[in-house]
Amino acid sequence: MAKVKSKWVCSECGYETAGYLGKCPECGSWGSLVEEVQYSEKLPNAAANEFINTEKPALLKDIKVGEGVRVSTNISEFDRILGGGFVQGSLVLLAGDPGIGKSTITLQTCGELCKSGKKVLYVSAEESASQLKLRADRLEINSDSLYIYPQTNMENIKIQIEELAPDFVVVDSIQAIYSNNVPSSAGSVSQIRECCNILMHIAKSKNITTIVIGHVTKDGSIAGPKVLEHMVDTVIYFEGDKYKSYRMLRSMKNRFGNTSEVGIFEMNAKGLRCVSNPNELFLNERSQVAAPGSAIVVTNEGTRPLMVEIQALVGTTSYPSPRRVTNGVDISRLHQILAVLEKRVGLNLSKQDVYVNVMGGIEVDEPSADLGIALAVATCARDVVVDSQTVIIGEIGLSGEIHPVNNIEKRLNEAAAAGFKKAIIPYANDVPDDLKKIETVKVKRLMDAIAACVSAQ
Repeated sequence: MAKVKSKWVCSECGYETAGYLGKCPECGSWGSLVEEVQYSEKLPNAAANEFINTEKPALLKDIKVGEGVRVSTNISEFDRILGGGFVQGSLVLLAGDPGIGKSTITLQTCGELCKSGKKVLYVSAEESASQLKLRADRLEINSDSLYIYPQTNMENIKIQIEELAPDFVVVDSIQAIYSNNVPSSAGSVSQIRECCNILMHIAKSKNITTIVIGHVTKDGSIAGPKVLEHMVDTVIYFEGDKYKSYRMLRSMKNRFGNTSEVGIFEMNAKGLRCVSNPNELFLNERSQVAAPGSAIVVTNEGTRPLMVEIQALVGTTSYPSPRRVTNGVDISRLHQILAVLEKRVGLNLSKQDVYVNVMGGIEVDEPSADLGIALAVATCARDVVVDSQTVIIGEIGLSGEIHPVNNIEKRLNEAAAAGFKKAIIPYANDVPDDLKKIETVKVKRLMDAIAACVSAQ
């Protein structure tokens, strides 16, 4: 009989140790080490022998790629994230907060794939078949090639995949699946690693595209070790504000496409709807009455220019240390901008509370929004208003200079199409002569940008 031993594994990063530790030495997480049982003799692993690759090395120039290597989801925003559709035989990880809509977007995708003549197996490890049927009826999905399989055992799932030979497999979710080859419970680091490894071999050896749904922890990372992200071909995060109706798909890793693209959806009674023009969605939330501390910036999300409103509130503090609060903007970036405003512009904010908010709940991390943040804070502090028909683009250096940004022509065209009349841009950016749809004001320093806003009053 095999000897039973135990080891302690970090549920965040997969670090292993012989004894319990309060803090993980690898990732620094507290209370993340859990005990897992292991055997001195390895359990028989038939799955490992089945997927032995017997192919021989081939020259790169001799490898042929078929025309149908990509399969469109018929959902434009999802195809944008994937780089044009699913690559056959790829393993895709879709992660997000509970209730954000992971199962909804996946079920909608399955319905569209079935319309294209694909056979799909949906493995539900958390819901019964009748519960999935209720969601499918609400989403108006009814297909003859969509199979629902409520199951949590990896070996049984593998058998059904071999019998049905589907084109696509969906596993919802990986944390609820367990394998008989691992003695620990479902959701443990060893189970997640083993089940994902089996699914990866199935996808590659049988050319079956596999979509794996994963939960996220309270800090927003995928539950389980980072090795899960390394094993899959594509990692997609489903984000959104639970108080808003829209959702965003963001690719964090993509071996077959761009990782900077963002897909935007709107949640309604019949599921998720693609938002083809997100600028209307975000700008509609803007107040029609201009007020101090408001600025419109044009940021890039992948290849798509996105216009959002940045609001700032500056007020006298009643505490010894003033507050710096941000929503949608990195707090360290705000501290840097405030330091430049104090040193280069002479704006004293040492006794002022500063609040910065990005309307719509979107995260803005591109440096081109620096100038908009600075002007929103400066105009609120000086009680002046930025023209509501003006957009602001530019990155701020520590000496107060305005650095150029990329894709300036595309940003200006998008602003002109949205009805804006003027744009404050970096002096070093070249603007085509034929771009007459919008007036451009070039500035070299932060002081010049503030003066341009004040003179427009």
